[in-house]
Amino acid sequence: MAVDDLTRAVIDAMTAVFPRVGTEVTDAVEARRIIAEMPPLEPEPYQVGRVENRLAGDLPVRVYWPATKQEVRPVVVYFHGGGFTLCSLDTHDSICRLICADADVIVVSVDYRLAPEHPYPAAVEDAYAATRWVSEHARELGADPGRLVVAGDSAGGNLATVTCLKAKDEGGPPIALQVLIYPVTDAAQTAPSYAENADGYFLTTAHMRWYWDCYQPDQVRRAEPYSSPINADVSGLPPALVITAEHDPLRDEGEAYAERLRAAGVDTRSVRYDGMFHGFFGLGSLLPAAKEAGATVCATIHEQVG
Repeated sequence: MAVDDLTRAVIDAMTAVFPRVGTEVTDAVEARRIIAEMPPLEPEPYQVGRVENRLAGDLPVRVYWPATKQEVRPVVVYFHGGGFTLCSLDTHDSICRLICADADVIVVSVDYRLAPEHPYPAAVEDAYAATRWVSEHARELGADPGRLVVAGDSAGGNLATVTCLKAKDEGGPPIALQVLIYPVTDAAQTAPSYAENADGYFLTTAHMRWYWDCYQPDQVRRAEPYSSPINADVSGLPPALVITAEHDPLRDEGEAYAERLRAAGVDTRSVRYDGMFHGFFGLGSLLPAAKEAGATVCATIHEQVG
């Protein structure tokens, strides 16, 4: 499906202000500075009841509570995207507010360590540690540890499912659902969608090469399951929702991972948004498909753990 005029305008606007990493910008600090100065695309974020910055052990996290009154509710641990290298609690604030408000859940957004200063497996260790902390401190947050969800977009989708792998391997905590939004699952970067969507759709193959070089310079180790979960034994993982976008280099690896989950007996729903691009999620005020994707994520969380 071709990109419509509105979506093309959004892609072009985002591309114009995003750092051209891997080509013109090769310093992560400079790239982060550029991102910090980007104007918000969602000028009026969802209203929630309360937001607090806290520490999960040594890790900064941001906790969102819904405005509705309820004694105990589910909790979503959210990992932001950005190629393991960029972005922050602030860049994904609107997504966390969306999930908090529309799914009526507590959201804990994790400020995991970034590459290249902290390469693999630092982000994996932080994601798992944060999830354990949320499980252990759920009651004081007003959450039910038995209704724990992990979620994330792009690199954050990788960390969400890898956290499920680690929880299985290390005896917990129990995770009820994983929500993977155009996840990174395969460092090989050889799927056809990499060639089909190499440039012109916001995320480029040059971006992905740079992200992987920052995150895991040791190319031999990139096949490890905690790096490329496409290579993992995924049997016994929690139910999954996998969101993909047609015009995304990561489309094929996300869909292949969903199929791998299904083949292993994991209850998995995979939804591709035709005409969309990597980065569309959370832009519901601009794109009808993004609004629909947000509703799908929130409805799935509510149905599975609400």
